[in-house]
Amino acid sequence: MVNRQHYSYNYAPLLSENADYIKEDRESRCVFRHRRYLVALLAFFGFFNVYALRVNLSVAVVAMTEPIETKLDNGTIVFVPEFDWSTQTKGLILSSFFYGYLITQLPGGWLAAKIGGNRVFAIGIGATSLLTLLTPPLAYTSTALLIAVRVVEGLFEGVTYPCIHAVWSRWAPSEERARLATLAFSGSYAGTVVSMPVCSLLAKYTGWPGIFYVFGICGLVWTTIWWLVVKESPEKDPHITPAELKYIQDSRGTQAVDGSQIRHPWKAMLTSAPVWAIVMAHFSENWGFYTLLTFLPTFMKDVFKFETSQTGWVAAIPYLAMAIVLQVAGHLSDWLLRKGIISRTNIRKLFNCGGFLAQTIFMVAAAYSSSVVGCVVFLTIAVGLGGFAWSGFSVNHLDIAPPHASILMGLSNTFATLPGMVSPPLAGSILQDNTAEEWRMVFFISSAIYLIGAIVYGVFASAEKQHWVIEADCDASFDTDGASVTTARGYDNKAMDNNSEM
Repeated sequence: MVNRQHYSYNYAPLLSENADYIKEDRESRCVFRHRRYLVALLAFFGFFNVYALRVNLSVAVVAMTEPIETKLDNGTIVFVPEFDWSTQTKGLILSSFFYGYLITQLPGGWLAAKIGGNRVFAIGIGATSLLTLLTPPLAYTSTALLIAVRVVEGLFEGVTYPCIHAVWSRWAPSEERARLATLAFSGSYAGTVVSMPVCSLLAKYTGWPGIFYVFGICGLVWTTIWWLVVKESPEKDPHITPAELKYIQDSRGTQAVDGSQIRHPWKAMLTSAPVWAIVMAHFSENWGFYTLLTFLPTFMKDVFKFETSQTGWVAAIPYLAMAIVLQVAGHLSDWLLRKGIISRTNIRKLFNCGGFLAQTIFMVAAAYSSSVVGCVVFLTIAVGLGGFAWSGFSVNHLDIAPPHASILMGLSNTFATLPGMVSPPLAGSILQDNTAEEWRMVFFISSAIYLIGAIVYGVFASAEKQHWVIEADCDASFDTDGASVTTARGYDNKAMDNNSEM
């Protein structure tokens, strides 16, 4: 039987040593006065932009290929599309992003560990935003240039997920990892829900180029704010309070701030069972996500005869649920950890495997649903409960190897990108006649992968720091931005010196 007091005891010294911080935290009227929450909020809007920049072409391509009224030189009025692309060409244009996205996952994680996740995150989104502004003129020039710019956008966006874990390895207290990470990641789903209808409105009232100009400018504005506000670590933030800095350091542990000192044990990482448990969980969750993201509107149209104008709004409901559940799951996970009710490993397994098993059940239920309401409810529950799975595996990289978390996220997200390239054509090969029976087979495949993911994660996952983790040598002292000095004994931050002239 698990000794409940054992887990509670681990956090008692931490809480007592940071009594001043806890008092300050309770008295604060605005949670975003704390710098780590400000980082999480800005990361939320960063991932909001990531997905808005990713899906904008999905809406724009519809407007770009719609027949429009055109007056010929002889006065005849005809309806022709602005871009007369075949189905194969449109498919190539839409999928080209993922070819670039797949390549930079591991390099992005490695680079973030070396030069700082905050910088790589900003460069990734900023460059994608700039390229988005160039999309309309390039599309008018050449289809090949449009495909090329989408590949390059994928290259830059590919670094975003891995490098945010480099940020959390410095900024997230160990007992707040789930809530901070899920707050940031939920921006992806919020961006999906909001950007789709906004893109439709922009295409209608400003023309399809307006989609790229508006979201490109928004991305550049966000990049500027993030670059000015977010530092690589709390030790380098001149605005952090002494109490919050001490709280993060005591919870996170002393580590070198200079990323160039980090060495990655590649062989040990690639042969670690807990690492591959995370990879399998990430792959499983994204298989269902990409399948529904691609085919849910088509499914509603084929099986329940929805109008095209209605399918977009209905398809957005599950992802809105996902964004909400992510917040609940992240806070609940950290609350269980703080209370010491069950171990960190069991929390991760409970949330991830519980989410996957529930998704398995509700995906099958949706496949056999005979009503629109029932189907939408089952799919909303299935996708929404993925928020619990995300609060399990998505922060697990930070649990098992904090200094190498960005590399591990790059590894898992590389494999998790494959469903976006494999599941749509597989489903397309099954859906020859678009019958309910064929759609059930598509849902059965997703359910089976969820179940396999639950089994693998349940057996092999761990949330304990692994024996092969290499901590960087902290003997060298340095000062960055006039904010901090790192030594082997800990940190000497000017924010903690009440007598500092600053």
